[in-house]
Amino acid sequence: MAQGRFLSGGTMGHVVRMTATGAMGITFVFLVDAANLFWISQLGDPQLVAAIGFAYAVQFFSVSIAVGLMIGATAVISRSIGMGNREQARRQAGAGIAVSVCILALVSALIVAARHQLVGIAGAEGETARLAARYLAFTIPSLIPMSAALVLSGVLRADGYGAKAMYVTLWSGIVLMLIDPVLILWMGWGLDGAAIGLVLFRLCLLGVAVFFAVIQMNMVDRPTFATLRNIAVPFMRVAGPAIATQMSTPAGNYLLTIVMAQYGDAAMAAWAVIGRLTVVVFGGVFALSGAIGGIFGQNFGAGQMDRVRSTYRNALIFCLLYTLVAWALMRLATPYVIAGFGLDGVGVEVLQSFTAIGVGGFVFIGALFVSNAAFNNLGRPSRSTLVNWIKDGVLSYPAAAVLTGLFGATGVIYGQALAGCVMGLVAATWGWFYVKGLRGPDSQALDPAPPRAYPNPDKHRRR
Repeated sequence: MAQGRFLSGGTMGHVVRMTATGAMGITFVFLVDAANLFWISQLGDPQLVAAIGFAYAVQFFSVSIAVGLMIGATAVISRSIGMGNREQARRQAGAGIAVSVCILALVSALIVAARHQLVGIAGAEGETARLAARYLAFTIPSLIPMSAALVLSGVLRADGYGAKAMYVTLWSGIVLMLIDPVLILWMGWGLDGAAIGLVLFRLCLLGVAVFFAVIQMNMVDRPTFATLRNIAVPFMRVAGPAIATQMSTPAGNYLLTIVMAQYGDAAMAAWAVIGRLTVVVFGGVFALSGAIGGIFGQNFGAGQMDRVRSTYRNALIFCLLYTLVAWALMRLATPYVIAGFGLDGVGVEVLQSFTAIGVGGFVFIGALFVSNAAFNNLGRPSRSTLVNWIKDGVLSYPAAAVLTGLFGATGVIYGQALAGCVMGLVAATWGWFYVKGLRGPDSQALDPAPPRAYPNPDKHRRR
């Protein structure tokens, strides 16, 4: 049986390699998303930019569910690979895709049905609300194929194929880069063109992911009812808390959007730009949590606790250095961003406060993501849920509400950064002591399914 790729070699090298490929993939996705917003801004109507901002606040919830399912798949599959059971990993991959598609189908239907109410609660009014709801109606159903693509990408990362996982988003993103200006400007479809481009991008994601994970690498077994029955519960045991954890960020963003909306379309346009810049510039930080999950899982499954601890430590170091460099670059790029997206008035103040203060908060938010990866992959996913919901559901909104009373719209940025700093320190410290005290997989209730859950493993193997 082939050994897991992360069970030997320097852990810092694995952290850098997997995070770099993950960052290139996820950053490119959000880069084309930012380009999408840029082309819309060239139409000269801040209302269109604000509409995308409101739609993003709603859509963020469903995307986070898909990401949580990917995290759960990566955690379960990587542990099976670390234990040397690749056939079990293949069955888990197939079941994970089936479960993800079913869940996102239900979520998408609910969001489409309630889209007008959701953008209204977020603070959108009049024509801006109508445009945001229309954008959601176009784009939300495409999250179903995207959820399958994300799980397939997690399957590739779980076995150390970081470059192939990167290509899934890279090639699809190139397609969107090429068609966006055509649909939005040349064909004159505006916001509808942006929505259609996003749908095509997500369909491309699925096609490329199937090629690498299913056709080329044969890492996925066809799901059957028996497989789903045996794997769904242990899979959701990890994915459920991971979804709950991921949901905290859009919940916090939704609440902060409500606070920011009271300052008008100019502030909301800047808020939409900040949302895109955050995920582009900090793609490495966002990718870090998913990228190192496979490293944690494989080494934990193999009982190599010293490598688990060194992975945690090296991930924190990487995150710190990455954030400091990103902060410096953002400060230098501020005037160009303001000019490029046509921000004015209060929108300029909001963006400047983000690049001066808000970006610095990611030093601590990144540490929170590292602890999330450790808790999710090492048997305590509920702890990730707890610390994230305290940050986004308990601290961010009141901090922003208080600080907007002192600083106006920029108080939203300051409140978000303050909550991130507090909980980042708490989570990183808690995660380190947990990892330091680990003794081995037998001491934790981590085995996704006992051997009896697979009485006839050959029965469901694809011929």
